[in-house]
Amino acid sequence: MGILNHKLLKPFRNIFILISAVFIVWMLFFDANSWLIHHELNTDIDALESEKEYYQKEIEKDNKAIKNLNNEEGLEKFAREEYYMKRENEEIYIIEYEDSLKTEDDE
Repeated sequence: MGILNHKLLKPFRNIFILISAVFIVWMLFFDANSWLIHHELNTDIDALESEKEYYQKEIEKDNKAIKNLNNEEGLEKFAREEYYMKRENEEIYIIEYEDSLKTEDDE
């Protein structure tokens, strides 16, 4: 029994089926616009869209912080919390918990 008479290879004797099969394989794997490349690009697009959402949330958070800094109370609160500034005749005590302190093991 020759290789051309095998049951599985019988449909491939037709030139149109053979060309179609080669075309499909070429388009799925080897072409510049192949399915593999499209899949990679779609994965990249999804990652970039999630990154975009993250940055939009950060922008909203920063805009709220800017609004708070535009009034005097918000500016004073920021100066006290971040730079430990104080009013005249006022004492500030900074309380740090053990788990927030840096130790030699953390470095």
